[in-house]
Amino acid sequence: MKNRIIVGISGASGVIYGVRLLELLRDTEYETHLIISEAGKLNIGIETDYKVENVLAMADVTYEHGNIAAAVASGSFLTAGMVVAPCTIKTLSGIANSYTENLLVRAADVCLKEKRKLVLVVRETPLHKGHLRLMAQAADMGAHILPPVPSFYHRPKTIQDIIDQTIGKIFDYMGIEHNLFQRWGGRE
Repeated sequence: MKNRIIVGISGASGVIYGVRLLELLRDTEYETHLIISEAGKLNIGIETDYKVENVLAMADVTYEHGNIAAAVASGSFLTAGMVVAPCTIKTLSGIANSYTENLLVRAADVCLKEKRKLVLVVRETPLHKGHLRLMAQAADMGAHILPPVPSFYHRPKTIQDIIDQTIGKIFDYMGIEHNLFQRWGGRE
């Protein structure tokens, strides 16, 4: 059986993180299972040159956001985990409060209850105390909070370099080998 990873794209700014994640996962051993919220679909058209159909075609399997009877809604459907990139505060709130009103939140909830890896690329700034509480609450339940905060020690030259550094951090957590950025080797 091929390793499976669920990718969720919610409606926060930064849908390119989810799109790039799908592009890069095509060259791995992972079978991708994709859920895009309606706002995520809208933002694909606003923020990128991709068409939603093209993004859906990057995944091995796609699901409708409202289909809570989908395979990924059950813990018996084995996966290596899930990445929500980007993750809106609304989605974060649903996950942190186990409010599984849609498939994206339900699939994330399944990862938490089954003790599978869950990466939330929370995309909001500035953050108020309520946002921070939600992140802490999700982290307490087992989610890995990974906001797209760029580093510059690898001297990125393009926006793609900055995006790839975040995807590289996701891959590191998920245990996926990559060469997306130059690792820090110390300073002499």
